[in-house]
Formats: sequence, structure tokens, C-alpha cells
Amino acid sequence: MDSRETAHCSQPVAAAPKRPRRVLLAAPRSFCAGVERAIDAVEALLEHRGAPVYVRKQIVHNAHVVRELERRGAVFVEELDEVPSGALVVFSAHGVSPQVRVQAEQRGLEVVDATCPLVTKVHAEARRFAARGDTVILIGHVGHEEVEGTLGEAPEHTVVVESVPDVATVEVADPRRVSYLTQTTLAVQETTEIIEALTRRFPHIRAPGSQDICYATTNRQLAVEQIVEAADVLLVVGSANSSNSVRLVEVGERHGTRAHLIEDATAIEPAWIAGAEAIALTAGASAPGKLVDEVIVALRSLGPVTLVEHVATVEDLHFTPPVAARFR
Repeated sequence: MDSRETAHCSQPVAAAPKRPRRVLLAAPRSFCAGVERAIDAVEALLEHRGAPVYVRKQIVHNAHVVRELERRGAVFVEELDEVPSGALVVFSAHGVSPQVRVQAEQRGLEVVDATCPLVTKVHAEARRFAARGDTVILIGHVGHEEVEGTLGEAPEHTVVVESVPDVATVEVADPRRVSYLTQTTLAVQETTEIIEALTRRFPHIRAPGSQDICYATTNRQLAVEQIVEAADVLLVVGSANSSNSVRLVEVGERHGTRAHLIEDATAIEPAWIAGAEAIALTAGASAPGKLVDEVIVALRSLGPVTLVEHVATVEDLHFTPPVAARFR
């Protein structure tokens, strides 16, 4: 070996540069119009009426949103008996039953109703279907606040169904007088299967005038479906009690992709993305967009990232604020 070869072999070998991971960013993602309306209402009341502003239940199902509003003076309660008589209280985006409204009136509470207009539509349908003598089959998750509120519109005429097997056990007064409604934040494919099972069992079943699953839930699921098969793992930003966020995880799993629901960037386990060349990323309709930005920063701290946004559709819907929360 000559001196040139010796010199060459003594050089340190440079590490091969890491290949950038692709982050497939689903759009639309994060806040929907109903969530923005509810949060904006609480913020406007805090600004113009001052703290405290009481809110029954979480205004939307996201821990970061709740903590930020608490910091500014919102007080979240489980039930109205925790609110001082005559005080101001906001009803959450998920809606309430008529019984809650009666309780608020009896206690002299000043109510600002931040129920999402799309949930209000389902309530109106429940009243109308029950008034014409139908058994109302409500497809949704037992115990969810939205389902509890809708069920309260006509509890003696409503049956909650969660899955296809539940359909076989449903009892109705008259098989020719049956209609169905759905929770607004369900998985589209699963709900379609339940509706098909109901139609087979009750051929005369009547549907709502338009689909109850909200546009935002549908759009976010569609956006994930269009990218998830090209990814090694799916990260969904959202809280564990957020129905629409959990459904996004289920969409990923249904397509054979590992999926994880994360509250924020601190919840990412490096093992989840070790060896992953493509990471799909989205956020539920109640998760702030800034949390997605923080996840991208966290992923970049673990190696080079190429960001690719896939836009399934563009949302431009806006809901007018509740009357009592309009100050401009």
C-alpha cells in the first residue's frame, strides 16, 4: 500500500445523509365551522362581559381549548346546579336536551346557546319524526353528549343503535312507522353499514331530509382515506373524548395503516415513526391548527422532513355567532 492509499484510508467516513421523511398532511383538518362558532362565543363573552363565564360541559372536546379558555376566565361545569343562580352559562357545541333548558330557566340562568347548527338540525328532526308517530332510531354512541341531547327530545320514542348487531335487537311499535337519525361525528362507512342493515329489517324506514353526519366529519375522513395507504403510520391530533378524532384513527386502521391519536406533539413515541418513510398527519375538527404545526416541528427535530399537503376539498362554511355573543 503506498502513502497515498494510507492517507486515503485514514480519512473518517462521513455518515450518509438521512433520507427525508415525507409528511402527508391531510386537508381539511382541525377546526370546523361549528367548533369555531362555539369557541368564538365564549371568547367574545369573556372579552365583553368579563369573567367568569360558565360553560356546561366542555365547549368542544379538546383539552387544549378548554385549558386556554379556563386561563382566560371560563368555568367549566358538568351540570347546571354548579352554576350560581342568575349567572351566565354557555351550552356547548354538542347540544343539550329540553330538560336541561327547563332547568336553566327554573334557575334564572342567562343562556347563550353555542350548539352547532348541524346538531340543532338533528334535534329538530327528532321532534318532527316523533310527532308524526315514528319510532326514531338514533345511530350513535351511548353516553356521548350529542346523543344524550338528541335522545332527550323524544326519549319515549327513540332507540339508540351503536352497531350492525344492535339492529337485530331493536323493538319498534310499528315496523311501518320508523325513521332514523345519526350522530354528526360518526364514521361514514360504518354508519352506511348500519343504515343498510336497518333498511333490510325495516323496508319502510324513513331517512332524514339530508345526511346528518356533518360535512367536516365527512371531509376529514375523506382526506385521510386519500393519503393513508401511502403512509407507514397515521398521526391524528385530537383528544380521546373527541368522537370525530377517534373516527379518523379508525379510518387509518381500516385501511391497514398503524394509527395513533395524540393530544399534542409531546405524545409522539419515537418508536412509532422509526423506519417510517411516510407519515400521514391530520387533526380532528375540535383540535387547534397550531397543534399540527407543533407536531411538524417535533417530527423535524427527529430528522429531515418533506411536507406534502393533500387537499381533498376546500371548506368555506361559516356560522353566524349566537345572538347573545354578537358584539360587533
